[in-house]
Amino acid sequence: MTAHGASREAFAAARERLDALTDSTSVDAARLADELAAVTALLDREVSLRRVLTDPAQAGEAKAELVQRLLAGQVSGTAADLVAGTVRSRWSQTRDLVDALEELASIADLTAAEKAGTLDDVEDELFRFGRIVSSNTELRAALTDRKATVAAKTELLNRLLGGRAKATTERLVTRLVTAARGRSLETGLESLSTLAAERRDRAVAVVTSAVPLSDTQKQRLGAALAKLYGRRMHLNLDVDPAVVGGMRVQVGDEVINGSVADRIEDAGRRLAS
Repeated sequence: MTAHGASREAFAAARERLDALTDSTSVDAARLADELAAVTALLDREVSLRRVLTDPAQAGEAKAELVQRLLAGQVSGTAADLVAGTVRSRWSQTRDLVDALEELASIADLTAAEKAGTLDDVEDELFRFGRIVSSNTELRAALTDRKATVAAKTELLNRLLGGRAKATTERLVTRLVTAARGRSLETGLESLSTLAAERRDRAVAVVTSAVPLSDTQKQRLGAALAKLYGRRMHLNLDVDPAVVGGMRVQVGDEVINGSVADRIEDAGRRLAS
């Protein structure tokens, strides 16, 4: 989530509460994700409610009590308590609260995948789906068509992903497509991929090479990047014969061009300096 000041602190506190909840084996993280997504949709629609819940002139406890009354019987007590705690915090902008709840929903779903041992698969599926969308203009147009109904988009995604991808991947992509909230599809998929990597405290390196990398090359590149950035690195691999210099590596906003050997040698020089 991109936020500043009060909203950044409020989101950090909300994420800590979410992590504490989902660490418990008694909490169904996937159900919690669906409930947080439903609250996100509610606040996205109800502008006046969103303004009340982020009004700095209103007492935090009063806002929390309002949330509890509104959500009673609609979501679990766990979800209601989490949202109530979130609105107690101060938010810099009204939209920041909705963005935060949406991201918390995605994190809860990824946590469910982590517990099920499928997080790596979800990371890879999100990346591959993003590549498919970016290379298929007709599919992208269908998924981003503002005139298409939610039911039509959901059915299309079910045909594409149903039985072929993990349930978490299908839920995350369906939510993104049916509730884009002004974002491009590519940006949303990239954000989800980054969140998935962060679940294991890893950074994402998008590696585009002229030819497929061997297992040895992937291991060497991953190890070099991990040492360079000080974090475990998840490699999203793509092949494009037109890549200049044999390889293109992107980590966050940093783009690196060059061959595997050149990059590893450069990593060694930087580590030695």
